[in-house]
Amino acid sequence: MDYGITVTLDLPFADTVERVRAALAGQGFGILTEIDVQATLRAKLGEELEDYLILGACNPPLAHRALGVDRRIGLLLPCNVVVRTADGRTVVEAMDPQVMVELTGRPELAPVADDAATRLRAALDALRA
Repeated sequence: MDYGITVTLDLPFADTVERVRAALAGQGFGILTEIDVQATLRAKLGEELEDYLILGACNPPLAHRALGVDRRIGLLLPCNVVVRTADGRTVVEAMDPQVMVELTGRPELAPVADDAATRLRAALDALRA
């Protein structure tokens, strides 16, 4: 099962992170959490990893709709977006919201997942421009 939406860019990591933030904001997502995986693994384990940032993005109206269907859906929120480097390029990946529907078996979540997926795809597509 492919659970992500991905775009790969020939841009520096820091520039890509800023563009991702703006693209997500343009689709109504705010960033609730930010995890610098590279810094965390270095500080806690002494391990080195490429640039790797997890942004916990949330679109409040979509989250509200999903929670109205299933209060446990909070276990799958927010929409995680990863920005990382690989092979000299910057990769941006978002979890495909359809995973919520598949994992929960709740078809009532499909309209919310469809809306979220459309917005996330639009945000990632905007990065190519």
